[in-house]
Amino acid sequence: MAGAAVREALDASVEALAAAGVEEPRLDAELLLGEAMGCERAALVLDPNAEVPPAAARRFGEMVRRRLRREPVAYILGRKGFRHLELAVDRRALVPRPETELLVEVALELQPARVLDVGTGSGAIALAVADELPGCEVTATDTSPAALEVARANAERLGLTSHVEFVEGTVPEEGEFELILANLPYVAERDWASLQPEVTQWEPREALLAGPDGLDAYRAFIPESAGLFHRYGGQRAGALAVEVGEGQAPTVAGLFEEADFGGIEMRHDLAGIERVVSGHWVGSDA
Repeated sequence: MAGAAVREALDASVEALAAAGVEEPRLDAELLLGEAMGCERAALVLDPNAEVPPAAARRFGEMVRRRLRREPVAYILGRKGFRHLELAVDRRALVPRPETELLVEVALELQPARVLDVGTGSGAIALAVADELPGCEVTATDTSPAALEVARANAERLGLTSHVEFVEGTVPEEGEFELILANLPYVAERDWASLQPEVTQWEPREALLAGPDGLDAYRAFIPESAGLFHRYGGQRAGALAVEVGEGQAPTVAGLFEEADFGGIEMRHDLAGIERVVSGHWVGSDA
């Protein structure tokens, strides 16, 4: 590929990526070549006849080989955009998804003073809330020490360490929160084989799978959240919002009702899937 023009390098890699089953081969090839050449994708389009320098060609070739093994682009680049932030990511935590931004929108609507983010992973939700609600105190938890390392590093790089406290586990023993946000594992075991290799071969399995129907984590967590609100029920708000998989929202809404949450709502993502279930604990003043 050394000495090739941008157009030639892209065309060759797009063909190889498409043959390997990659869903968006041209987009991925452009992102990787832009990274290798130290330029934006737009520059590649504007000057397709530009020569790819030998060092950039070698780097691009290695990145394409990684992508052919179905490693996610975010892991290859080492970063992923989430709302207004650019997060460092690697195999210790899930790649942040656009649909997860719905949980941040819940926080922006409610304007809570204290938020708990459970299953923080790379820190995406917690850091976005801290960034967009500067006066909010955020606590972020995860059962994975490795994921918390990623989240803490992101907080430090983004200058948000004073706004977010990271705690290993799920629900802290101490602390009062007006809003709990959670993106817990929700993939059903029966669906695992049908997922893309980018997910099954590269992302942390423990952050994805949750029993036969994918709801084991929420069956335990939703009552636990209600118990947390019950302990300090005199506050002005006690809201819970969780991300769920396709077709799971009605069942999760039922779990909310069983745990004495009211005002239950379902929010759709851009694909029209009921992606977030939210509600207020009925013992609160909200």
